[in-house]
This record gives sequence, structure tokens and C-alpha cells, in this order.
Amino acid sequence: MTSRAYQVRASERGIVLISSLLLLLVVTILALAMFRSMGLSEKIAGNVREKQRALHAAVVAEQFAEWWLSTPGYSSQAPSLCSASASANVSVSSVLICNNALNNPAALPWTAVGAGAAQVGFTFYPNASGATATNMNIATATNGSYANSYYASPAFYIQYLGPAADGGGNVYKIDAVGYGGNSISVAVVESTYEIGSGVTNLGGL
Repeated sequence: MTSRAYQVRASERGIVLISSLLLLLVVTILALAMFRSMGLSEKIAGNVREKQRALHAAVVAEQFAEWWLSTPGYSSQAPSLCSASASANVSVSSVLICNNALNNPAALPWTAVGAGAAQVGFTFYPNASGATATNMNIATATNGSYANSYYASPAFYIQYLGPAADGGGNVYKIDAVGYGGNSISVAVVESTYEIGSGVTNLGGL
């Protein structure tokens, strides 16, 4: 009787050991899955951040191009064949209105029809001065990180499309590109802009 009870208790101890090992395996798998999920969430958040930074940089260049077109002294120039790149920060007058289209706005760096393999476009980034300036840093940080800077300057390209359908002015297409902290975080935006001409009677005396 005593021997049989001992055998039962010994077999029960074996079942407890197996159950404990299985429970430990399940807990380990759950812990690994949790850590992997946390790492993936951090990567997604970082990618979203760089995407937004790239988009904002592209919008900066697009808005500058629209301001440039709204300035009579610039928008009145005749369209020309664009076959090179230039910096609007160095000289605003170096910006041109192009009569040739980009080969593919989504393919970077930009090349234009009739310009061969030459890179085209006009770079621009805010570069205010002073202690409270909010510049775009187009340089690597001292620790080698681009976390607080941009991979490259935003750029834009202005193409003349012809007279507006309503006869009230001329129509232009603006393509703009912006980068985040690295070369693969990039955004391209495009807008159509009309510059009106003539006099409108607003009902005055």
C-alpha cells in the first residue's frame, strides 16, 4: 500500500514539472512578442516623424515658389529652358521660370526634358539670423545624427503651362521636394498656380 502511494506521488511530481516548463515557455514567448512589438512601434513612430518633417520641408519650398511668382518683378520674366540648378538663398534672382517639364517629379534628383542628365531645380531654406532664429539645419550634428537637421535643402521647380483658360492670367506648375533626416525620407508636392493680370472693377467710384 505504501509503495503504491509513493509511485502515485512520484508520477504527480513529473506532471507538475512538465506543466511548469510549459507555463515558462508560454510566458517567454509572450515577453518576446511584447518586446518585439515595442521595437516595431518605435520604428513606426520614427518613420512617421521623418515623413512629416520631409513634407513640411517640401511645403516650405512650395510656398516660397508661390511667393516668388506673386512678385511682379519675377513673374514677368519670360520662360526659358532650364538645364541647371541654383540656390535661391544665394540669389533670389537666379530662380527661373522654365518652359521645359520635369522628366519625372518623383525621380530624384530632378532632370528636365531637353536638359540631358543635368540636375535641375532651385533650392531654398529659411536662414534667418539672431538668437531666436528657427533655421533649417542642413548639416550633420556633431554626434553624426540628423535628428535635428535635414538631409538636404528643399527644392522647387516652376514650369510655365500657358495662358489661363479664363484669359485672366498665366498658369504655372510648381513641384517641390523636401527631405527628412536621411536620403530615404523624402516628400514631393505639386501645385498649380495662376498669376492674374488686368484690372477688375470692384464697384468703386
